[in-house]
Amino acid sequence: MIRLLMRGSACFGLGLVLAVLVLVGLMFFGQFDVIHGLNLTGKPLAHLVLMLMPESLWGYLTGVPHAGDNPHVQSFLQLCAALGQMGLLLGAGFFRLWYAR
Repeated sequence: MIRLLMRGSACFGLGLVLAVLVLVGLMFFGQFDVIHGLNLTGKPLAHLVLMLMPESLWGYLTGVPHAGDNPHVQSFLQLCAALGQMGLLLGAGFFRLWYAR
């Protein structure tokens, strides 16, 4: 069980690194429309998290009053959610490729 958890975490970490490298590559080549589309994939999850977590927690984490209504906080959370989703998909692919029996 621990071995499975370690392998899954390693694959997820590798997936996150590759997701960030893809983001940097897209920024380098000026593909901001693709980045905007990637950002839109994280919008539902970010909205859900902003709705479910208390406002005081977001204020403490960001230092911004009414952080749930701040567009900069929303955009950053959307990008983080999108990168996490992309890292999870890549990590699941690596896990299946290397450890599936």
